[in-house]
Amino acid sequence: MSQKQQQIEAHNKATDEFLQLANRMANEQGLDIKMISAAMMAASGIYATFMAAGNQGFLAPGGVDRVAEVYKRNLAYIQERKKEELEAQGLQPKPVAQVQAEADNGQS
Repeated sequence: MSQKQQQIEAHNKATDEFLQLANRMANEQGLDIKMISAAMMAASGIYATFMAAGNQGFLAPGGVDRVAEVYKRNLAYIQERKKEELEAQGLQPKPVAQVQAEADNGQS
């Protein structure tokens, strides 16, 4: 197995473990999923800061922008994969903003 494939598998395993923890927090502890999502984002920001600046540093505004851009690209990639997954299931996916606008207008 190539090093790149090993990294992909390690990434997927870590991602799955975080999701399992979040699901346990929601299902077993009854925590609100919005709060869990916010906590995961906060933890990600704390860890990204540690990764870039260590325990004795912090990110300058340019560093914050770089981390935010990486997060934005990753989120866009995840949404594209989710859309493809839904389409493969024969569904017609709609972006949340579009679904909300239709709900506000009484459409479905």
